[in-house]
Amino acid sequence: MSLLDTKNLSPRLLSFITALIVSSVNALFILFLHPLWYMPIVVFVLTFITTYWLYYYTLQRFIYRKIKLIYKFIYQIKATKKEEFFYNNILPQKSIEEVSEDVQKWAMQRSIEIDMLKANEQFRKEFLMNLAHELRTPIFSIQGYVDTLLGGALEDVSVNRKFLTNTSKSIDRLVRLVDDLDEISKLESGKIPIIQESFIIQELIRDAYEEFSLMAKDKNIALLFKKGTERPLQVYADKQKIKQVLVNLIENALKYGTEGGTITAGCYEMDERHVYVEISDDGPGIAEEHLSRIFERFYRADRSRSRTIGGTGLGLAIVKHIVEAHGQTVNVRSKIGVGSSFGFTLEKGHISKSN
Repeated sequence: MSLLDTKNLSPRLLSFITALIVSSVNALFILFLHPLWYMPIVVFVLTFITTYWLYYYTLQRFIYRKIKLIYKFIYQIKATKKEEFFYNNILPQKSIEEVSEDVQKWAMQRSIEIDMLKANEQFRKEFLMNLAHELRTPIFSIQGYVDTLLGGALEDVSVNRKFLTNTSKSIDRLVRLVDDLDEISKLESGKIPIIQESFIIQELIRDAYEEFSLMAKDKNIALLFKKGTERPLQVYADKQKIKQVLVNLIENALKYGTEGGTITAGCYEMDERHVYVEISDDGPGIAEEHLSRIFERFYRADRSRSRTIGGTGLGLAIVKHIVEAHGQTVNVRSKIGVGSSFGFTLEKGHISKSN
């Protein structure tokens, strides 16, 4: 490999090599024209000095000025304040190849940022569209009932109470929607503190099961524990927040579950530090293409069925935010015709931490 092929060739070295070649050629030429021994030496020295500084100045002032502008653009640093930094640190240490690599890395980072911004923009549009739809349904219902009552139905004893009851239900749905949105916003901003304590997770699941015992009885769905996971396991978490997670998951399983089916809770020791909690059902299941988005706000795998069943469409989003606020993870496994399993990890509790 020749000297000129060196990857980290600096402007100073390049100027030196160029000046050496030009001055050597001039000195040899003068040697043939003038037999005096000192003439080639004088020409060599003068040519070398002149060529070296002229070439070095040209590189610094023209070529590397362009490189400096590139770095100003990449790092977005104001030149008047950082001129010395660019000249004394970045420029002398960077070859053209290194500058090219830096530009490519910068372009790749910008490309990733642009893709992320596009994805966020699409998510924002979908969120606003879904929010408008969720608000429109109860608002239109309320408007319809109120207009009907004001139009004369208020005096009709056979329908006025029914219409007022339906209006109250729509208002309750709006209140739940606003409350859920407020809770998600607080969880995202960290305004809701996570107060951790040690407790037995199976006892909390039994409490949640008890709340839904009547609903489960109406649909003839059995609320069970997976065999082999009945042994009490202590976890260290916010008890009320985790109960909300369990309530949301069990309620979803009951809403979408098959009549005469089962809902099964399982609690497993993953390792010395973590416990895995899973709520499974044998319902219709969720198609694979929906699984990656199932925890998004207002996302519904089956929109038509979801409207009939009700709910705000924020239950799983709240589950995700609560679990992640604990520094843990949540996941879903599902197969059409087999059922779904929602699981999350929790920090293992210790007896010494319990009250």
